[in-house]
Amino acid sequence: MAVFTSSVFALRRKMIIRALIKAGAADPTSAKALSETDLENPESFPEFTGRLVDLKVIHRTPDGKYYVQGEQGI
Repeated sequence: MAVFTSSVFALRRKMIIRALIKAGAADPTSAKALSETDLENPESFPEFTGRLVDLKVIHRTPDGKYYVQGEQGI
């Protein structure tokens, strides 16, 4: 089960990062809600999104939008 979870997390990580980069969410002023990107099911796996924030892979603004600095983690 751990392998499946790791695989899902890795795939979701790539999907979120790519969607944010494509949407131009590169800093706090250009941050986007996941629903403003082309990410399928943007509200899926909120715990993974939170984990990406905790790991500083992506960043969350006080108003709940996200951005990625550089092309990290792809």
